Amino acid sequence: MPKNQLERMFFAFITVVITVHAYVFYSLYVVNGHTLMSLNDTSTVLGAINQQGGVYMLGRYLPIWCVVLVEFCLAYVLEIFMGSPCSFRLASKVFDPQTSHPMHFESAIICATVALMCPAMSFLAAILYYPYYAGFHFVTLLANWLKLVCFNFPFAFFTQLFFIQPLVRTIFRFVFRRGKTEQV
Repeated sequence: MPKNQLERMFFAFITVVITVHAYVFYSLYVVNGHTLMSLNDTSTVLGAINQQGGVYMLGRYLPIWCVVLVEFCLAYVLEIFMGSPCSFRLASKVFDPQTSHPMHFESAIICATVALMCPAMSFLAAILYYPYYAGFHFVTLLANWLKLVCFNFPFAFFTQLFFIQPLVRTIFRFVFRRGKTEQV
């Protein structure tokens, strides 16, 4: 695990960089790709995004890089102030970090992080991608949020547990030159 605040911020930075790119790809290509291609009568998702002038966010069409930047900033702040500290505390209630096997404790942290961050980021996404052109209604916002949680939670759980966090821990070990015997 990261030992000081700088290491925690770096760990969160790597995690959020990888995660935001994965989720933007997942949202645009996997979840909404067919709809985007159908609405814009194109054969590729990127062609559909370009034809409509970007990705719909906050009531206007923005370039993909802008979408990634906005989501990165929101996810990083949320991860630093809520995700990391709360997930460590939740995992510590179930497993003792000193006596538990590191894999069990790390897996508990990952699961707690997903359980906290997925609904929180899905709520922010429901606000960012709300169809404001149709008028605003709170029940529609809640329905969109629930839909996003249902789409995102399985993806978040499996990618964080089996791909993103192992990759982040490997990068972290490499950057801080920590041996494999010292668990990250």
